[in-house]
Amino acid sequence: MEPIFTHSLRLFADPSRVVVRPFHISWQGTSSRTQRLVGEVLRMSAQQARDELQEVLRDFEARHWQTRRVFMTRYDEIEAQLGLDGSKIGDEKRQLIGAYFCHEYSYAAAALMNPSVVPHYDQSGMPRGSCRILMSLRAVGEGHISSVAFREGIITSENKLKLAPEPPFATATDTHGDEDEIPQGPVTVHRHRDSTLSGTVIFPITEAQSKGLEDLRLVKFAHDDGAAEWLGTYTAYNGSAIQSELLRTRDFRAFDLVPMTGPAARNKGIALFPRKVNGKYAAIGRQDGENLYLLTSDTLTHWEEGERILEPEYPWELVQIGNCGPPIEIDEGWLLLTHGVGAMRKYAIGAALLDKDDPSRVLARTAEPLIAPASENREGYVPNVVYTCGAMKHGDSLFIPYGVADSSVAFAFVGIDTVLAAMTPAESVEPRKRASA
Repeated sequence: MEPIFTHSLRLFADPSRVVVRPFHISWQGTSSRTQRLVGEVLRMSAQQARDELQEVLRDFEARHWQTRRVFMTRYDEIEAQLGLDGSKIGDEKRQLIGAYFCHEYSYAAAALMNPSVVPHYDQSGMPRGSCRILMSLRAVGEGHISSVAFREGIITSENKLKLAPEPPFATATDTHGDEDEIPQGPVTVHRHRDSTLSGTVIFPITEAQSKGLEDLRLVKFAHDDGAAEWLGTYTAYNGSAIQSELLRTRDFRAFDLVPMTGPAARNKGIALFPRKVNGKYAAIGRQDGENLYLLTSDTLTHWEEGERILEPEYPWELVQIGNCGPPIEIDEGWLLLTHGVGAMRKYAIGAALLDKDDPSRVLARTAEPLIAPASENREGYVPNVVYTCGAMKHGDSLFIPYGVADSSVAFAFVGIDTVLAAMTPAESVEPRKRASA
């Protein structure tokens, strides 16, 4: 196989990347704590409140974007919850109240990994052959909690990549709901009105998500009426149980986070096709921790058990296989990036080709990995792992962002013809003998 072009750019975990998050103190106890804390600030003299606010600003204003406005936004939420009359409270006390209901969090201190990529929702001003892209990344911070970060950029017909400058300050999404109750079930979170997408982080918000939002697999989905919606499947983790959930957005300002139901939703790694297939929503999932299945459904949020279509076959994937993002439609069929786990728990990236009209038919697959850990990309937080949650077609190439050892994100371009040429036709593959259950 021709060599894959690997871009020199890398993104790394960075403990200096901090964000101001809402601190929902009533979630730690009762709403009386919120009322007591607000009351303490209101009882301060004007000078005392001014002094306390200045101390907060000395410590944090240089580290965060529009700190005063973030504090005021947080105050507005508390005011609505408690029925306060802001006209009788000075700006300094309102900002100080907001500060007491915020906290700073280093969201990518431990790891940065498992990216996915889709065409950006705004392609205005792009020259021919170039495409604005939008990447999601799994960022791991304090308490090993995973969140979703974003990064925008441009790729060109010459396989050049340029990422938009990362803003010095990041902001967290938040709900507009009840301050006293932890949200349950479906929830909508909102990007701060003045924040760029590259400076936005989606944190766990419900009990089911409390320990992490893991491995978002984004896809630009074409509905039957031609409307586009950006969908993403991810794993919600609460410290003991997992469930698959669905992110939905049309504007990347409001994000619906919706739990998925059905037997398939109890597992990790569901990836949606970018359109319906034969009148059904379709997805690839791993239902038994080892093999890949084709799932179909009449809705986007309920998934029954599917049909097994791929099993571990080659030495580099004998432990287990899984998908590496949504299937990509090409002339020859559905191109599915896969990951395989081999000896010493080494993760590598391969590919399979599925029939366009009947994706349960595997036409071909790679006998060797496309991307595997090597001397320059094996060390890190979790060594010997390369992994992606989604690539995209750009012209005649695939653009593949991928995580390296859970510590950095690298970027590769590979010709689609090169990938297809590296595949072994399925009819020439002798299925591995398996003992019946």
